[in-house]
Amino acid sequence: MNRRDLSGHDVRVVLAGATLVALVATAGSLFLSLGLGLVPCRLCWYQRILMYPLVVVLGVAAVERRAAVAWTALPLVGVGAAIAAYHSWLQVTQTTCGIGAVSCAQVQYRVVGLTIPNLSLVAFCLVGVAVALAWRGR
Repeated sequence: MNRRDLSGHDVRVVLAGATLVALVATAGSLFLSLGLGLVPCRLCWYQRILMYPLVVVLGVAAVERRAAVAWTALPLVGVGAAIAAYHSWLQVTQTTCGIGAVSCAQVQYRVVGLTIPNLSLVAFCLVGVAVALAWRGR
């Protein structure tokens, strides 16, 4: 497969993969709060606000083989990744955070050694790479 010449099928598969990542991130955040009772901090809420719509936006784009979704998705991904990176940095360098009632610097849960903001950052980066691949290969 030439990176400049993705077929419509390939674009669909790449965007479906991005949709799956966004869906797992969304379901995971809901499980952590509703299933385990963890209270999201303000930065977690911002990351959710930017991740949740990606499930629908990317899902529709995958069905329609619409690589131009990059114009919609990449701004959400970029801002979300920046917030997740800042949040991850806070957890490493700070002990308290005055942004909200729940401290953003507090590590509430780890999955395979990664904190929740670390997982969010990984998800935003994976989605961003997939969307960029679809856009580049259109």
